[in-house]
Amino acid sequence: MTNSNEHIRQEALEWALATQETDFAGWAALTEWLEADARHGAAYDEALAAGNWMAELVATAAPAQVRAANDQPLAQPRRNTAWRRRGYIAMAAALLAVLLIPVWQMRPQPYDISTRPGETRTIVLDDDSRILLNGNSRLALDRARPRFARLDDGEAMFEIRHDEADPFVVESGDARLVDAGTAFNVMRNGAALDVAVSEGAVIVNPDREAVRLQPGRKARIDDASGRITVSQVAVAEVGGWRSGQLSFADASLTEIAAALERTLGTPLTVSPAIVHRRFSGVLQVQDRDEKALLAVAPVLGTRAVKRPNGWELVASDAQP
Repeated sequence: MTNSNEHIRQEALEWALATQETDFAGWAALTEWLEADARHGAAYDEALAAGNWMAELVATAAPAQVRAANDQPLAQPRRNTAWRRRGYIAMAAALLAVLLIPVWQMRPQPYDISTRPGETRTIVLDDDSRILLNGNSRLALDRARPRFARLDDGEAMFEIRHDEADPFVVESGDARLVDAGTAFNVMRNGAALDVAVSEGAVIVNPDREAVRLQPGRKARIDDASGRITVSQVAVAEVGGWRSGQLSFADASLTEIAAALERTLGTPLTVSPAIVHRRFSGVLQVQDRDEKALLAVAPVLGTRAVKRPNGWELVASDAQP
């Protein structure tokens, strides 16, 4: 796995260097490479950051160019494109051999990964564990703590390779979740946190309540009171948002609107006249667009109405 990651980093650095050329014409190939593996995007971003750092270092260290006595700028030698490309390859090799590890270590250790509404992202960790981030979500990782994540907002599905000696830890608000060979979904919903397990087990707040969730169990943790409410959930529904299946149990329309906005990428509010309504059931979102919203609104006993800043759920019999 380490060799694979190093190979990806090497390719990412070569792409990052090549794209700095004004005559770079390989955008289609770069796009294909980025889409070939979920790890490529993160590696490319890191390589760009490393390249920027090196450029600043070189600019700072480079001696000032001597001007001619008549103050006329010196003629600039023409550069050969092929030579430049060979130079970039040599530079990439030199960076990898001498500077790559220090540069990676000098990056900020904690870092955030976020998604826009309607966008999803898969993060593959060094041990092949995966984190699938739903739309409109923000996750914090720490290079100094590879078995740690913090969900600040939104929703994520964790597929973790268990290590009994070094369990994976997820934090969100004041809650601490520890894996025990696990696939589980975590959703930060305002002042509450929802955790549902489909495989293995999760221990909620092991230093306090130590609630153990087995497959088919979920917990809601209220931030204000600290109360943990445990209930059942169908294993197939855990992380169902990945396939467009959104499951709710006595959820407010405000919660449902937030979930639909994460999935569809469409700003969505709820009319004050029906904000008190609740819903239990499954919404199947076939497409990630406005048509899907128009299709699911009647299931909630509502209509979706276009507003200047997005959409609003109103009562089905409400006047336009």
